[in-house]
Amino acid sequence: MKSTTVVTKDFLERISDPNSRYHSEYLAYQGREITLAELINRLPHIAMIGDSVSRGAYVSTPWKTVWRARIRRNSNWFLNVDSTNDIESVSKRLEKITPLVAYHHAGMGAMVDDADYPLWLSRRILGTQNFSGQIKQLTKAKRFPDLILISIGHNNVDWAWRSPPEELARPDARLRRMSESFRRVFQSRLRSLIEHALNWQRRTAIIVFGLIGFETYFKGRAEVERLRAADSNLYPHLDTTYRYLISFRPDYRDNVIRLAEMVNDELRMMVDEFNRELAPNENLQLRYSDALAKTDLSRPELLHEIDGWHASAKGHNVLAEAAFRDLGPSLKFLEIG
Repeated sequence: MKSTTVVTKDFLERISDPNSRYHSEYLAYQGREITLAELINRLPHIAMIGDSVSRGAYVSTPWKTVWRARIRRNSNWFLNVDSTNDIESVSKRLEKITPLVAYHHAGMGAMVDDADYPLWLSRRILGTQNFSGQIKQLTKAKRFPDLILISIGHNNVDWAWRSPPEELARPDARLRRMSESFRRVFQSRLRSLIEHALNWQRRTAIIVFGLIGFETYFKGRAEVERLRAADSNLYPHLDTTYRYLISFRPDYRDNVIRLAEMVNDELRMMVDEFNRELAPNENLQLRYSDALAKTDLSRPELLHEIDGWHASAKGHNVLAEAAFRDLGPSLKFLEIG
């Protein structure tokens, strides 16, 4: 699947202002010294790597789910170009500071994948690229982004999937193996992105977001289930969730919470190690952010009215606010705003 690319609609009008930092580029374009494409390339470029947490998606019937996965990529906490909803996405918030170009690579079901990890048929049908494929899309592009947000791995914490019965009962060793494997694979993929950023020889900021706070999320999910039990007309595809993520069943949730916390610890330590290895470097800033991990998702209205699984428009607004609030150091490094 190709990424979604959006350019700020009124960018020409905004940079025609003599006070704009891009006014000299605008004059060069007006004087036909550079093309429109070259002018757009000089604007800040931001990109999103992720899974369905950063997509305006929800699950219903198989064919409708496939259709949404392939078509609806522009109504979420990172990127929203749909005027019919009230999602104040990260890109919208950034556009108040500067005109920009936004790339959205995230896909439903995307996973942090090992080198020998095949892209399942279900992912191909959905048009999804895993972590490696999304990074490849970034590195193959003619214009590498200035700011890259990474929020992926939520599908990797389905610990009960294919778990032997003895490990379902005593999962400690399994959770430890999964978190360590996750870090190893994530680190390998991130290293390739970092190396490309260093070769780009321009300032690049990369933010690795921790997984969402599953403890508060499951409180919201439990309330949704209570509402569904009282009124069967609500959340018509609530149970469809379990076809895709076994570990979301009530009996397995505590260990999803544990594994996500372990994964976030691994991500934090991994970023620290990279920074010790890379320091000092004037052209690359790599940060771990716990903004999404600390976001309170316990209110049922933050979950989608159809599946009670993915975020609602209100949920996307909460995630957008949390993510945007933590962009300050990266924007300062990139001298944006």
